[in-house]
Amino acid sequence: MNKTVELVRLWGEYERQYPDATIEDFCRSQLVDAVKAQKVKETAWQMRPDLNGALVKLISRIGRFHIIYTNKALEGTGLDQIEEFGIMVSIFNQQHPIKSEVIFGNMLELSSGTNILTRLKNRALIDEYDDEEDKRVKRLQLTVAGEQVLKAAKQQLLKVVGMLVQDLTDDDKQLCLQLLGPIDTRFSAVLQKQKNKTFEEIYKENGA
Repeated sequence: MNKTVELVRLWGEYERQYPDATIEDFCRSQLVDAVKAQKVKETAWQMRPDLNGALVKLISRIGRFHIIYTNKALEGTGLDQIEEFGIMVSIFNQQHPIKSEVIFGNMLELSSGTNILTRLKNRALIDEYDDEEDKRVKRLQLTVAGEQVLKAAKQQLLKVVGMLVQDLTDDDKQLCLQLLGPIDTRFSAVLQKQKNKTFEEIYKENGA
């Protein structure tokens, strides 16, 4: 059958079933059907994640790849770990932020974030100074050396992320961003507020 004719037929069937659906919904449905057709039969006795678990596990594994390769790529740049890079990017982008903004913006504990800032300061990559209006508040800025280190590290990290997603087209990447972006938005807004709550309280608040 002609591929165009087949596509029209599939769209017609989908539209009859879901009259309010968009073309984007149809395309996503086709992708899901293709994945389901490739599903491998599972061994009954093995412990396997459900669909939610499989997705989060995959995201976590990609995150681990990112951390491992990034820490290797940073060797010789003046930075030792991805968290240092994230903090320096925050200082650069936010322009003279306070410590807590940088630490919590990178989803770090106060103690570990403070330790990283201390290490960066000791290596003369960042400076801290008193806020003009409130002397109790410390603001941060990159030093000249810090900006140079940040730019060198960025080039290395661009290599890492390019290597990790090389098998995806730009359209694939845009679709991933569109689908996963709401998760980041949702939990970025509540993470710090839920730090001292139990998991059951957090679970109820997030409507799961």
